[in-house]
Amino acid sequence: MFELIADPSFAASIPRFVTPILLAALGGALCERAGVFNIALEGFLLVGAFAAVLGAYFSGTPYIGALTAMVAGMALGVVFAEFNVRRGGDSIVVSIAINLLAAGLTTFFLRAIFDVTGAFSDPAIAGFAPIRLPFIEDVPLLGPILSGQALPFYLALLSVPFLHVFLARHRLGLRIRAAGENPQALRAGGVSPKRVQLLALIACGALCGLGGAQLSIANVNLFVENMSAGRGWIAVVAVLLTRGRPWPLFFIALLFGAVDSLSFRVQGLGLAQQFTDMMPYLATLIVLVALSWWRARRAKGDAS
Repeated sequence: MFELIADPSFAASIPRFVTPILLAALGGALCERAGVFNIALEGFLLVGAFAAVLGAYFSGTPYIGALTAMVAGMALGVVFAEFNVRRGGDSIVVSIAINLLAAGLTTFFLRAIFDVTGAFSDPAIAGFAPIRLPFIEDVPLLGPILSGQALPFYLALLSVPFLHVFLARHRLGLRIRAAGENPQALRAGGVSPKRVQLLALIACGALCGLGGAQLSIANVNLFVENMSAGRGWIAVVAVLLTRGRPWPLFFIALLFGAVDSLSFRVQGLGLAQQFTDMMPYLATLIVLVALSWWRARRAKGDAS
């Protein structure tokens, strides 16, 4: 086990697993701070993954693929806002409907557009090339992690401090927080909380779409039905654990991504595939229980 963790290729693989979780969680954080309970991140990721392959295949460039994924995610955000924010639908029901819609639409269009079932792979799908950082790639430990990754990884890293400053300093960021914490005050200032929530959902869709592009045209150059594989649900847990704060969310996503990467590597030790598949979710449950216990202890100490 130690040899697997010490292997430089393990460190190099972590960003590929962290990126989709982190991007989806950052999008979910915007919704959380805006007062929107969005657990449809799984569907957002899946639609983004399919749209990225679609755009990269027909355009021949991964940048158009990533842009297509972001636009598809934004469109799904508008759908969520229409039924939840504007029409007042229950957020859990709308989220489940979005997840089911995403699974059904991607399966349908996979057959309708590419005339295949299950998976689509073609040399014409343009994937992201690794970006080499000359001054960093030779640094022990950090070199394999920070150098040689795809563009969405670096955008995800930059998004963490950007969202931290954005929510703390920018006018729109403060309005997003007000929409979730005190919508009456926002309304008294002449700003519609629903409009702010719509913007948060659109931004969430863009981030999740980029996370989906990481899955389908950066990690691999193909699309597989339901290839988000529960990463959106892990992102939801990360958002709930950190209450939508970008920096704690980054470290939680890093932990979950590392366990996700490790689960693939330990299959070589002869462990049952069912056990390795559940490792990321087991880690999620352990962190959830530990943090809940710590918060209960802290609350009890404050009360005494």
